[in-house]
Amino acid sequence: MTEQLGDGRIAYVHARSAHDAEPSLRQNRQVDVSGALAFTAGVQSDRHFASVFVTGADGLRLHVRSYGARVASALPVVCLPGLARTAADFHPLAVALAANPAKPRLVLALDYRGHGRSEYDRNPDNYTLPAALADLSAVLIALEIAPAIFLGTSYGGLLAMMLAVWRPTAIAGVILNDIGPVMEPHGWVRIKGYVGKLPIPRNFEEGAEILRWWFDAQFPKLAPQDWIALAQRTWREHRGRLVPDYDPKLARTLEGADLQHPLTLWNHFDALARVPLMVIRGANSDMLAPNTLQAMLSRRSELEVIIVPDQGHAPLLDEPKLIRRIAAFVTSCDARL
Repeated sequence: MTEQLGDGRIAYVHARSAHDAEPSLRQNRQVDVSGALAFTAGVQSDRHFASVFVTGADGLRLHVRSYGARVASALPVVCLPGLARTAADFHPLAVALAANPAKPRLVLALDYRGHGRSEYDRNPDNYTLPAALADLSAVLIALEIAPAIFLGTSYGGLLAMMLAVWRPTAIAGVILNDIGPVMEPHGWVRIKGYVGKLPIPRNFEEGAEILRWWFDAQFPKLAPQDWIALAQRTWREHRGRLVPDYDPKLARTLEGADLQHPLTLWNHFDALARVPLMVIRGANSDMLAPNTLQAMLSRRSELEVIIVPDQGHAPLLDEPKLIRRIAAFVTSCDARL
């Protein structure tokens, strides 16, 4: 297993295959699991997380935020962001789960390739669900994370459902944030309209206005500081200017997609039948329709549902009440260990 490095160091870990993974990381120790483990300064400890870099199967470097420490009685939580989002979206929730005095736990939040601090792929055709699934598997193997509870926002929820088919033993519980086995075409069309196409703001205040213009209909109750915080998770500073916190070439993954007839994943959803499941839906969502949610309920005897008022696709997961509900669900998964 792996520990948060409390002094803010960055760990570089090379992924191994499932056949040669060894239980070589022990609590309060730093052990070279690959012959190429190194540490360098770079993350402030007051940010509550350490940055871990895992080398994927094709050599691309993947960034993972690591919060808290592995606790024997607590399942780790793995957070998977939306299509054009990063690990930073989960920060308030991850801090709360990792520091929960009753049940602290390890929380990992992944930057997909081409996102956040992960490396950009020279071939943008690799920004696909299969590649993301392979990267996720590499991270789980390298950091010895299994079983775990997976929280997937939108695109991340698709990955969680696909993982349930590919590596079912890795999953001890799932939270699907505003996504289901059927995705609404107009939601995908709206996403296609802005991914890789948003104007570049001069500062985060201007970025907040851009985001408010695009998303105010789905998030009508956000305060000015909320829009600024969202802008700070959408763009980053680079050489004196703001740039998107993901590779704009990601938009190419949507160009050839049949958005009027998106894929359905009922078989993948059914693969979650053996594990606890929570579904979060934004009341204003244009991606997870009420009739899809009803169909999901009809296929499972146990399914916890949360509807987040005044939010759309996808709920931000930063409200204290919602965080408490998620924490309670995560704790209930521990009881099934």
